[in-house]
Amino acid sequence: MVCVNTVSEIAEIIKDQEKAMRDLLRGEKIIQREYILNKNAIQLGVTNIIKGVRRCSKSVFALMLSMNEPIDYLNFEDERLNLKAEELNRVVEAIYTIKGNVNLLVFDEIQEVLGWEKFVSRLVNSKKVILTGSSARMLSSEFASRLTGRRIDHILFPFSFREFLDYQGFHPENTQSLSTLERSQVIAQLENYLIIGGFPLALKLGKPFLVSLYGDIIERDVVQRYSLRKTSIIKDLARYLVSNSGQEISFNKLRNIFHVKSKHAIQDWVGFLESSYLIFKLERFSHKLKESIIAPKKVYAIDTGLVNAISANASKERLMETVVAVELQRRKNYHQKDTQLNYWKSHAQEEVDFVVRRGEDVVELIQVTYASIERDVREREVKNLVKASHDLKCNNLKVITWDYRQTMEYSEKRIEFIPLWEWLLQIA
Repeated sequence: MVCVNTVSEIAEIIKDQEKAMRDLLRGEKIIQREYILNKNAIQLGVTNIIKGVRRCSKSVFALMLSMNEPIDYLNFEDERLNLKAEELNRVVEAIYTIKGNVNLLVFDEIQEVLGWEKFVSRLVNSKKVILTGSSARMLSSEFASRLTGRRIDHILFPFSFREFLDYQGFHPENTQSLSTLERSQVIAQLENYLIIGGFPLALKLGKPFLVSLYGDIIERDVVQRYSLRKTSIIKDLARYLVSNSGQEISFNKLRNIFHVKSKHAIQDWVGFLESSYLIFKLERFSHKLKESIIAPKKVYAIDTGLVNAISANASKERLMETVVAVELQRRKNYHQKDTQLNYWKSHAQEEVDFVVRRGEDVVELIQVTYASIERDVREREVKNLVKASHDLKCNNLKVITWDYRQTMEYSEKRIEFIPLWEWLLQIA
C-alpha cells in the first residue's frame, strides 16, 4: 500500500470522496430517517458518534444533519489512505487548503487509524465533529476517558418498516383506517420486508448484496478487527447465531456445539459479533441480577434480510419475532432511551417473548405469533402471557399477530391482539 505523505495527496482524496458523495446524494433516493438528532446538539466540545451495522447509511445520515453548513467529509476506509496518528493533522491542513475554515467535520471509520483518539479529543475544542463507524473501537477506553461527559452516542439501524414504505414510495393516506386494497398492499410490502430486510442497498440489489455484506461484516468487522485466528469456528458460530435468530443460547451449549474448550473464548467471540452490530442479546428477566446474568440469553440478528441470506429455513414466525425485537431496539435507541428490554421464562418453562421496562416498572408484555384468525392463536401463548402478567404485575398485554385484530378478556386480563403491520406503523 502506498503511504500518503503529503497534504496535497490527502486533499485530492478528499475532493474525490466529496464528488462521490455528492453524486450519491443526487442519484440515490434519500429519505428522512426517523432518528431525530437535534442540530443544536452538534456543538464545540461535544463529539457526536453515529454507530451501527455496516451499510445502514450512517454517512448519509451524518451529511443530512449538516445540510446548509460548511462541512468536510473524509472516509478513512479509503484504500489510498494509510495514515498514522501523528499524521492526522495533515487532514485538517488539507481541508483548509480546499475549503478554508469549515465549521463541521464528518469523519467516517476514523478508528482505522490507530491512536486516533488524541487527535479527535483535541479537535473538538475548535471544531464541530461527527464520527461514524461500525466498530467497537469507537468505544475505546482511551477515547472514553478523554471525552467523559463530552460525547453523545447514537445508534442507527437499518430501515424500519415505515422507512421501508417511504423508500418504496408507498404512502397510505391514513394508517388508522386503511381501505381493503391498501391493507392488502401493506401486507404484501410486509412480506417483502421480512424477506429483504431494511438495508437501503438491499432494496436495490437484493440477496447478492446481503450475502456480500454479511461476509464483509464477519471478515472486516470481526476477524480482521480483532486479529482472530480460528476463523472457521467464528464463521460457523456467526452463521449459527444469525440462522437461529430469536432462540435461546447458553455459552456452555455453544462451547459444546463447536467443540471449544474455553467458555470465555465463546463469550468473547459472541461479544465481537455484537460489537459489529450483526447481533444483539436480550437477557432473561429476573428481579435478581445474578439470576439474569447467569441465565441463557436470546440472540437476534440485526436484520431479517441477513437471516434469509444465509439460512433457507427461517420460519415466518421467527422472522416476525426478529422484526419485533429489532423494532423495539430501534424505538428504545431513537425515542425511549430509558427503556429496558428482556424476555421472560418461568421455572416451568412458560415463556413471553418481550418484557418492556422503564426503571423498575414492567410497562408492557408482548407475545409474537403467526396468526391470521382466532383459531390460529395458541392457547399456551395466551396462558403464558397471563402468568407473566401476575408474576410481573403488568396488565398491558399484547399479542402481535400476522393479521388478526381483537381485544379479548382471558382469566380476567385484557389482551390486545394487533397485526404486525399495524404495530410497525405506529409512531413510537
